[in-house]
Amino acid sequence: MSEPIDIARRGLLFVLSSPSGAGKTTLSKALLAAEPDLSMSLSATTRAPRPGEVDGVDYDFLDMERFEAMRAAGKFLEWARVFNNCYGTPKAPVLAALQKGADILFDIDWQGAQQLRGQLAADTVTVFILPPSAATLRARLSQRAQDSAEVVAERMSAAAAEISHWAEYDYVIVNSDIQDSLMRLRAILAAERAKRNRLTGLSAFVRGLQSEL
Repeated sequence: MSEPIDIARRGLLFVLSSPSGAGKTTLSKALLAAEPDLSMSLSATTRAPRPGEVDGVDYDFLDMERFEAMRAAGKFLEWARVFNNCYGTPKAPVLAALQKGADILFDIDWQGAQQLRGQLAADTVTVFILPPSAATLRARLSQRAQDSAEVVAERMSAAAAEISHWAEYDYVIVNSDIQDSLMRLRAILAAERAKRNRLTGLSAFVRGLQSEL
């Protein structure tokens, strides 16, 4: 069996968005485990760490003053205020990764997805994750030990507004089964990696091929 041809390509930004509780975080972790060449974007946030979260691994936890200073200096590729907390993606590491051909996974909301696409449209692939039903969404939120009943009610009321942005995404997955949803995500990622406009080394490869004909 011959070795696969390695053609240089530009990386891509793989964005997953959903209302809270639709399974986005679970799918993100499963996708990262299944795709060793995909890495998670490290976001900065002003919210407090949840149990088990590690600064610099799950998020870069910042106070509001430092976050605002970075935002004012244009150091975020995208940022958003969600449930009274701020989230943002530092710009420099992402641009460097794209140039190296690295693929980055983003677990962000629709506001962040819009900003990301506004700056790097050709590099951005967006997927919206829907719950199979409102009842399932409520059950998932209620099972979270770290979220109070008040938080659950707030997020349920926000879900309709978030879901209204589904048509802005390249792909939509109804997450009724984690394994099926993971299979669909991997198929999307494989197809997007193979797109001609991302294969920066393709022209040189074709010229070389033609010279041998």
